[in-house]
Amino acid sequence: MCRLYISVLLMLLVSCAGGLAQDSLSHDKFLVRSVMIGVGKSNVYDTYLSPLEYRGPELRFMHESMRMTRLMGGQVSAQRIVQVNASSTDNISKSAKSYAGMFNWTYALHYQYNVDDKLKILFGPMFDFNGGFIYNTRNSNNPAQAKVYGSIDVSAMAIYKLRIGGYPMTFRYQANLPFIGVTFSPEYGQSYYEIFSLGHGGKNVLFTSFHNAPSLRQMLTVDFPVGKVIMRAGYLCDIQQARVNNLKSHFYSHNFMIGFVRNFQMLIGKNKISLPAKVTPF
Repeated sequence: MCRLYISVLLMLLVSCAGGLAQDSLSHDKFLVRSVMIGVGKSNVYDTYLSPLEYRGPELRFMHESMRMTRLMGGQVSAQRIVQVNASSTDNISKSAKSYAGMFNWTYALHYQYNVDDKLKILFGPMFDFNGGFIYNTRNSNNPAQAKVYGSIDVSAMAIYKLRIGGYPMTFRYQANLPFIGVTFSPEYGQSYYEIFSLGHGGKNVLFTSFHNAPSLRQMLTVDFPVGKVIMRAGYLCDIQQARVNNLKSHFYSHNFMIGFVRNFQMLIGKNKISLPAKVTPF
């Protein structure tokens, strides 16, 4: 059954890749890139390592790019986001520490619907891949847990532009909800030595959806010009959780993000031309 789920995911990924290939035929398109650094709090919980929650500070880096494609008459945009986050957390008694690191890569195709001159609604599918680890200093037998999982998400976004006293600002809210995916997990009481050295495999690749991995990643940002630079500030709420193989785990992150945005116009056969800071193609 797991092979069937993996095959479905691969077919959907190929479809996304096909859309990307068609997008590459575009001769004149906009590209928006942003880089942000975040600071916040993290709540890490994994019953494979400990029955306790671990809480502490988190650092996060995010790189995002958006561009228009030729799909559906030029009404579809492609979005890529790369995130890396690391946290150092303590249990409630401060008797042990847990270190966690995660990498996240997403690629989405959003259909853009213009409600009016100020408001735009975007929605579409997203491919979501995550990989990382949790290391617990208190454990000697099984001190670490690998986190590898991927999914096809439902993604939606609202972009609202306004002027306050003639000062332009762009607000954006985005939410990504995993729909169907797969995850790797040891079975309850099974060590990594048994899996990879002794070859005692089991149900280590599992199907995930709303019933066993209800997760949500959402972000609110505002873009505003400071001189010739477009600054971006925002809040990121990342809720990743799963219950598989009688094991429970979650990553809860709340981050304040700050960074900058650059807008480009891409012309095939020519160099990238930077657009003025006041131009916001999305």
